[in-house]
Amino acid sequence: MTHLDDEPTTAPPAHDASVSRPSRRVVLASAGAGVGAVALAGCGSAQDAANTAVSSASDAAAGAVKDAISKATIPVGGGKVFADQKLVVTQPASGEFKAFSAVCTHQSCVVADVADGTINCACHGSKFDITTGAVKNGPASSPLPEKKVTVSGDGISVT
Repeated sequence: MTHLDDEPTTAPPAHDASVSRPSRRVVLASAGAGVGAVALAGCGSAQDAANTAVSSASDAAAGAVKDAISKATIPVGGGKVFADQKLVVTQPASGEFKAFSAVCTHQSCVVADVADGTINCACHGSKFDITTGAVKNGPASSPLPEKKVTVSGDGISVT
């Protein structure tokens, strides 16, 4: 009869410190990079893909905020700057809404605020008319580009 105590035992192999193994982080990062490279291979350059992703994300974010503008948030005789969307919406007279690019035509700073009938750039002091976007005070020499405003119910959308 054989007893269990008589059977030879084998110890698990000891860790061999001389064998270099990549860390879990390196393995995961390499796998992710490989998948990304394969996905991009058929769709153009990595830069094109990155530009498309950024553009799509910013378009979606801009659309969401533009559609969410409440008429009540735009003061009569004033306006509001949506810096993330590079948009300024004004209400020169009750119920009359205007929208302009919030990028100053002088050196491309985003305008800071709307006060006293003007859209104001804090970078160099340019001021633009809240009704037309025309320059009221330089150094800017070109008006702010106007955007199309659609009023529906209590909301405003800008395209």
